[in-house]
Amino acid sequence: MRGVTVGSGGYLLSGLAAPAQTGQAGVLTFSITDPAGSAVTDYTVEHDKQLHLIVVRSDGTAFRHVHPTVDAAGRWSIPWQWQTAGTYRVYADFVPAATGETLTLTRTLEVGGDYQPRPPAGESRRSEVAGFQVELTGELHAGTDSELTATVSRNGQPVTTLQPYLGAFGHLVALRDGDLAYLHVHPEGSTPTPGQLSGPQVRFATNAPTPGRYLLYLDFQVDGQVHTATFVVDTAAERVRASATSSSSPASSASVPPEHAGH
Repeated sequence: MRGVTVGSGGYLLSGLAAPAQTGQAGVLTFSITDPAGSAVTDYTVEHDKQLHLIVVRSDGTAFRHVHPTVDAAGRWSIPWQWQTAGTYRVYADFVPAATGETLTLTRTLEVGGDYQPRPPAGESRRSEVAGFQVELTGELHAGTDSELTATVSRNGQPVTTLQPYLGAFGHLVALRDGDLAYLHVHPEGSTPTPGQLSGPQVRFATNAPTPGRYLLYLDFQVDGQVHTATFVVDTAAERVRASATSSSSPASSASVPPEHAGH
């Protein structure tokens, strides 16, 4: 599993700082340090960016996927303001040029303010955002490869104008419910060319390490705007177990709303 530690292979997510309270405008900033303790300044581009920053509250809400900028000293920064209080996980996903290995490092931030907890969401494979409806199909299996398909529609009609975003027609982030461990997800198909359009389906390959519940966030782009669809997905084994042990009504279909869809 990636995204469960502050360091890997001698690389560390260091000096993470951000506004301490909701409503305060400021900057989120950090560095990646190498085994010698120096700030990394040379990165290999992956999915069209040198570094991907994922921020999500511990209950799976307030998801953001953004791309900060780095200065000559290796300090990353991005303007930042929190909308909701709570405990947040911050993930830096990157490839140091020195190793060519993808790393996902994480730290936790506490944000003060009026905390509004979210009741636990049940499994949800349909999401609506900005007038788009997105349905996620396919079984998520533990310990073996799985293929998931997202189908995008609007007003009941298939959307065939998906634009390339981060080197694919969709970018999917998957987190394990509970510890928020970061899953590795690959878009299926060839890399799109500039100006190419696709849709309504985008396919992804992933592998859930353990049975249980996973939180999925799909970024897709239409007409130059990036939108985030959110899902709650149980592995096939978890769904069978829950069905066998519970006599309650089917889980709520409420999905996890994103706080912001980063560009």
